[in-house]
Amino acid sequence: DSPAVNATAFTADGFYRMGDIVKRVDGNFYLMGRKKDLINRGGEKISAEEIENLILTHPAVQNVACVPMPDPILGERMCACVILRRGSALTLKELVAFLAKEEIAKHKLPERLELMDDFPLSPLGKVSKKDLTAKIALKLRQEGGRID
Repeated sequence: DSPAVNATAFTADGFYRMGDIVKRVDGNFYLMGRKKDLINRGGEKISAEEIENLILTHPAVQNVACVPMPDPILGERMCACVILRRGSALTLKELVAFLAKEEIAKHKLPERLELMDDFPLSPLGKVSKKDLTAKIALKLRQEGGRID
């Protein structure tokens, strides 16, 4: 019921802008990624999807969602929210060491690891990164702003 919000949320012909990037080839649609799935760490833009794809190759990881967490100096830092495979364990130190072997830039490494049983879902059944981000921000406030 907000014309201003609706003007940006919907296209002129009534389609909802979900933030997905799709490509149409021969009448078929291919999901290419998310429009705004970037973490802005001190002006450096980090693709959450790039890091998630690397984390998913870890044998202990069943699923992952990388989200921004607030930082008073850098603006945002990366938190890796991970669902582990049954019987597995993982620490932030182990995850960072695993990712370092992939020779990614140090500023792209997660600075916090949150182990979870499940992820909040949007009404459309997608992982709600918005809810995860809010959950991490609340947890940081409760911890007095610590990121570890």
